[in-house]
Amino acid sequence: MKTIKTTCPYCGVGCGIVAKVIDDYHHIIEIQGDSEHPANFGRLCTKGTNLADTVSLENRLLQPQVNGQVCDWKHATSQVATGFQNIIKEHGADAVAFYVSGQSAVVGYKRAFGADAVPCNYEDLEQAEVIILIGSNTAWCHPVAFSRIRRAKEQNPNLRIVVIDPRKTATCDIADLYLSIKPGMDALLFNGLLANLHLQRKLNQQYIRQYCEGFDDALNAALSEAADINFVAAQCGLSENDLQKFYSWFSDTEKVVSVYSQGINQSSTGSDKCNAIINCHLATGKIGRAGMGPFSFTGQPNAMGGREVGGLANMLAAHLELENPTHRDLVGRFWDS
Repeated sequence: MKTIKTTCPYCGVGCGIVAKVIDDYHHIIEIQGDSEHPANFGRLCTKGTNLADTVSLENRLLQPQVNGQVCDWKHATSQVATGFQNIIKEHGADAVAFYVSGQSAVVGYKRAFGADAVPCNYEDLEQAEVIILIGSNTAWCHPVAFSRIRRAKEQNPNLRIVVIDPRKTATCDIADLYLSIKPGMDALLFNGLLANLHLQRKLNQQYIRQYCEGFDDALNAALSEAADINFVAAQCGLSENDLQKFYSWFSDTEKVVSVYSQGINQSSTGSDKCNAIINCHLATGKIGRAGMGPFSFTGQPNAMGGREVGGLANMLAAHLELENPTHRDLVGRFWDS
């Protein structure tokens, strides 16, 4: 029996799976978790467990078609391009739009680090002393990663979990502190944390001098908006005691992981919220070492695939930059555009 090691195509956790081919002709397979894969060590959620039901070729388009007739790719893409050109010629450029993801988390990482790179891995969850889950119902949306967090807490009673979410979800079952924040107030909350870190003299000045640029501007913006903890608590709909507890846990703990997901990213100011979280880690040097850092949990299926093939609104394929003339020329020559 042929077995194929591959990756679950759903959320961004990237669980490893082993597919056993029962009947190659009829596309019948059995699925099990890959016990050697570092993302899941054999565990799968309901979606991954039922992958075998999705591989049938029935009702799938296997070749390009135009008006129901099979054709080659060149003819098909030319038809699409000509159709768009005709629409734009008749109705103007605004007559054509694409619904694609902008990936706020990508923008946040690129603004902070110059690259779309997550500075954490799943092992950091097991080595952390405080895990902050922000806008993330991890229990439902990333159950395999959530099981690692829950197991880490069982094995380390000193691990503290903070959940920040307007809704009280199943993720709160393991929370030591739940902050029922008003919708949209995440940036203010973390700008308040940055201001509080400064006022309490908890900044890592050596790290800031050695590795950070533009810190004074970020700090001054936070101080002008969120220096008063009473104001932040009132605007966020939180008690001052709970807010102070959260700020103290972050400032007084070395190994802090901040996990954020769709509640942050799917926002009109999602990129700014990402950077407000990242700034607190940069300001304290809680990044780039085991058990700490800002960690986005990708919510969309195959978001990394979107990065690689140019399916995002704000970048070209293979992480190439829209604003870079050399990159644009490379992609243009590839597509003969």
